[in-house]
Amino acid sequence: MAVDSGLPSPIAPPASEKDAKALQFIEEMTTNADAVQQKVLVEILARNAGTEYLRRFNLGGATDRETFKTRVPVVTYEDLQPDIQRIANGDRSPIFCSLPISEFLTSSGTSAGERKLMPTIQEELDRRQLLYSLLTPVMNLYVPGLDKGKGLYFLFVKAETKTPGGLLARPVLTSYYKSSHFKTRPYDPYNVYTSPNEAILCADSFQSMYTQMLCGLIMRHEVLRVGAVFASGLLRAIRFLQLNWRQLSDDIATGTLNPRILDPSLRDCILNILRPNEELARFIVKECETENWDRIITRIWPNTKYLDVIVTGAMAQYIPTLDYYCGGLPLACTMYASSECYFGLNLKPMSKPSEVSYTIMPNMAYFEFFPHDPYAPPPNRHAPPRLVDLTDVEVGKEYELVITTYAGLCRYRVGDILRVTGFHNSAPQFKFIRRKNVLLSIDADKTDEAELQKAIENASMLLREYNTSVVEYTSFADTKTIPGHYVIYWELMVKDPSNSPTEEVLNRCCLTMEESLNSVYRQGRVADNSIGPLEIRVVKNGTFEELMDYAISRGASINQYKVPRCVNFTPIMELLGSRVVSAHFSPAPPHWTPERRR
Repeated sequence: MAVDSGLPSPIAPPASEKDAKALQFIEEMTTNADAVQQKVLVEILARNAGTEYLRRFNLGGATDRETFKTRVPVVTYEDLQPDIQRIANGDRSPIFCSLPISEFLTSSGTSAGERKLMPTIQEELDRRQLLYSLLTPVMNLYVPGLDKGKGLYFLFVKAETKTPGGLLARPVLTSYYKSSHFKTRPYDPYNVYTSPNEAILCADSFQSMYTQMLCGLIMRHEVLRVGAVFASGLLRAIRFLQLNWRQLSDDIATGTLNPRILDPSLRDCILNILRPNEELARFIVKECETENWDRIITRIWPNTKYLDVIVTGAMAQYIPTLDYYCGGLPLACTMYASSECYFGLNLKPMSKPSEVSYTIMPNMAYFEFFPHDPYAPPPNRHAPPRLVDLTDVEVGKEYELVITTYAGLCRYRVGDILRVTGFHNSAPQFKFIRRKNVLLSIDADKTDEAELQKAIENASMLLREYNTSVVEYTSFADTKTIPGHYVIYWELMVKDPSNSPTEEVLNRCCLTMEESLNSVYRQGRVADNSIGPLEIRVVKNGTFEELMDYAISRGASINQYKVPRCVNFTPIMELLGSRVVSAHFSPAPPHWTPERRR
């Protein structure tokens, strides 16, 4: 077992007594991880013993692991959906949890825009706030002086909806930003934002983004870190600056505010900050009026020490574009969380994105792990799965995360595949690998998100000599053709239009992608003729921004939105189809030879 003893190689001591206590808490939790886990399970089962859900499994008040594992089944969202719908419709009886359900947290949804409803309780806000409180003390070990400036973070809320029974349904970050934990948070010099609460809490995405960008420009010399929840959100902010810099500079030059900012409290707040500054306005014009946006982040915010964004999993494909805009600043991924539960934090926040591992905090929920082997035969349907406890996972192996939460989710399959990279004290550290769901399949082939992303990375290397990169992508399995084939939509950033990739190069990109896919796919292409040549469709610039706008119009959260890596929802397909500027096919079958059987 690879064990990390103590917090890893910090370059500074704890910044304060408060930080020292937070770091000591991390050490205590991770040193006694299994004991903490047992305590958490006892608390959850004792509290919720009288709930309808647990009474179904005849626990008889038992709180031990063995009884719990033997009698309570492992479930998916679909298994729980009927009970969740009862709560949504107004049933207030203790179905999952003895405490009242305070609201539903909505997941980021599927390619069809459907959202899962996760029941939660009021005290979960305290648990999430506790994890947030650990992030800055860890970061302060590696980046001294964060109390000498501010963070430019693009944070957004989404207007809530209500279920038929009257409960709020909203994304987890909207819930947090609208809570007193965030709105009336105590002053912390190490965690000050350029964006006022009024800008973050404005539900109109244009007004919120505009005023957050405006404040960031006004305070540009104070900015020490730039961030958003996901890498895609930060890139959307840069795109917003590209489209709106002229109006922003006019506001700064004159000290007047864009008339499109209509929210009264937001308008009053910004007018108290905004003062005429012609020198700053001229600087913004000078930096933005050219076509060169290389290192734009460090040019406009020169004191930026790092970007605070999630670039693991599907977000990894944004790394080259982020590097272009920031000149290679460190990319800090600080925490691992979902709508269902907050899981843990990165104790080495300045590590390379490819090396990011998250340490599960054992006080957040009860964690189990389903061994994941994509090549293993299907398990016996009648044999209950044997899950591994938090401290019993093995380095190098992959697992699907299963959680039991204080809010009443029991043995719930989150769908995340994690690989164990080591241990910090007795708590394991995990690399996020992918979501479990397969993305593409035509015949016997199965292509997941990680494999598709790797194929695109390999193909995009052919674009380098043309100073071109893939800004965004999605895919679908086109089964209308016979045989069916994979279709990949690409939005490209062509930095020199006079040297753009040729038709031949883009055709070769198709073949390179096919060469990168698994042997089952290549067998289908070569030997079985069950899969047609892969197709890349290049779409107009801005297409994926339109795709996000469409998803937001259907209720997705601007904070949690992630571009779907596979789509089949007709309106989305029609939008993509209407933006195609060229189509390219693999010019030859990929290499394939029969595998030798052992």
